Amino acid sequence: MPAYVVLIRERTHDEQALDTYAAKARAAREGHDPQPLAFYGDFEMLEGSDMEGAVILRFPDMAAARAWYQSDAYQEARKHRFQGADYRVLLLDGLPEG
Repeated sequence: MPAYVVLIRERTHDEQALDTYAAKARAAREGHDPQPLAFYGDFEMLEGSDMEGAVILRFPDMAAARAWYQSDAYQEARKHRFQGADYRVLLLDGLPEG
């Protein structure tokens, strides 16, 4: 079953730290091959608290998503995300394909 990681950026504090995060997070995808389904595109808030943008990444399954998130490379990138902005991050189990 596919799995999805959703990163919701609520408020930016340090643009330079986010630039560093973006470069390191891009490099951390190597070997994990997430499929970006949405990437900070145009959005409309229909309900809930405001946000600046969101990313949805598709992985083959929960184990693959966790392996990417827990990888040393992503954990290094994540430090810069914490410095750069407030985020909510979710891991969701998808529905069976077919």
